[in-house]
Amino acid sequence: MVTRWVANRCLTLLTKPRWYYFPLALVCLVFYCEFLVYYVTLSFCRWPTNSDDNADHAKVIIIADTHLLGVYKGHWLDKLRREWQMHRAFQTAITLFPPDAVFFLGDLFDEGQWSTKEQFFTYVSRFHSLFAVDDKIQVYSVVGNHDIGFHYVIHPARISWFREGFNSSASVDIVDVRGNIFVLVNSMAMEGDGCQLCRAAEQEIVQIGRSLRCAMNKTADCRNAKSLPVAYSQPILMQHFPLYRENDALCSEPDEAPSKLKMHPNREKWECLSRSSTNLLLDSLRPRAVFTGHTHYGCRTEWPTHSLVEWTVASFSWRNTPQPSFLLLSASPKHLAVSKCLVPNEYTVIAVYIAGVILELWWIVMYCKNCRRRKLRTN
Repeated sequence: MVTRWVANRCLTLLTKPRWYYFPLALVCLVFYCEFLVYYVTLSFCRWPTNSDDNADHAKVIIIADTHLLGVYKGHWLDKLRREWQMHRAFQTAITLFPPDAVFFLGDLFDEGQWSTKEQFFTYVSRFHSLFAVDDKIQVYSVVGNHDIGFHYVIHPARISWFREGFNSSASVDIVDVRGNIFVLVNSMAMEGDGCQLCRAAEQEIVQIGRSLRCAMNKTADCRNAKSLPVAYSQPILMQHFPLYRENDALCSEPDEAPSKLKMHPNREKWECLSRSSTNLLLDSLRPRAVFTGHTHYGCRTEWPTHSLVEWTVASFSWRNTPQPSFLLLSASPKHLAVSKCLVPNEYTVIAVYIAGVILELWWIVMYCKNCRRRKLRTN
């Protein structure tokens, strides 16, 4: 009885609608595609389960390559569309999965390397507005090549601006999230050419590695080693460039690169770190996991010789990939688990818009036909 009533009611709405139903339907379509779709899509995500159930887990969201547009490239409508998409995806993620910390893995901006000081800090203000969080959530930002430029164009002023805007070091940082040590590295400082920036970064990495080994082993040769600012745990490495790999052919993820791009050879110091810098990081820090960005596509790389997995995080922006994503990391000092969360696909949202508009037009045509029939009957 109830089912029949609902069916009759729906038929009445379709065949005998009020005029204001049409704009209302359009409003509902826009509301779904610009707001509700993020809750629907992200509701399928889950925090990963950690095998160390008795430990106090740190919950971390990891995002890469937001690429906020600047004044030189991109139409204002393109900027508005992409930034709204990232804002809604981020705020929905924070609401559904409140973390202890959020890590941004570089290329926060698209034109930071060309910006004046005023433009750069306008960028910083927009970033903090779009990705605003509660004071209880720690936010850490790794520098990327689009933020300050590739190694050969880096200016000390931009390093200083980034440090001021994001309370970040110029080369290497070590931070603690619920007893988990994270090492944040400036990938452009891994050029290995002996410049002041690179030399300082390499020395800091070696020193941190020595401090980590001393904290773990308490060996006799640690008298001159710096003590860690936090209790020891095997570190997690966060940086913008992926570790060295020939190409992305072995990547097999729902947000992976197209087939042609996967087979494209990576250039050292451009698409990934050099072999020597990769070895320096892995041998010195001995991380248990590595998280990177830069490629705009997802990848999971096994490093069996170092007993670790590297996760390359896809871009968070529709401007770089139709399938953005982010990672949910659950970590204790001894164990970690990672799950991938897909953001609404741009092509899917466009398809919903097209289908909705077609249905709306069909509805209007049917309405007009019914109106014409009624007039003929009355006449």
